Amino acid sequence: MGNMNKQVKAFVDFVREQGVVGLAVAFLLGGAISKVVTALIVDLVNPLLGLILGSTEGLKKATFNIGSAVFLWGDFVSNLIDFLVIALIVYYGVKMLGVDKLDKKK
Repeated sequence: MGNMNKQVKAFVDFVREQGVVGLAVAFLLGGAISKVVTALIVDLVNPLLGLILGSTEGLKKATFNIGSAVFLWGDFVSNLIDFLVIALIVYYGVKMLGVDKLDKKK
């Protein structure tokens, strides 16, 4: 039983030192933010861009053809916008919360 207590203590120390709990929380929040940003892009931004660009189905469905090849340029642009919005939210979120200054020196 003493060996088990040592292992549990070693695990708890590892979690404290490595910030695993913070990493898990950040991972979960990142997933939630990603869903919100994706919904914003798909439900609001893409239809507006589709109207501006003349595609009634929205930006994701915008294509062009060369011969028999169909290029889904709208889907690529949609994913690019999605990435940029998420990157900006993460960057400014880290800056606003001051998380970038929390790095502990050992």
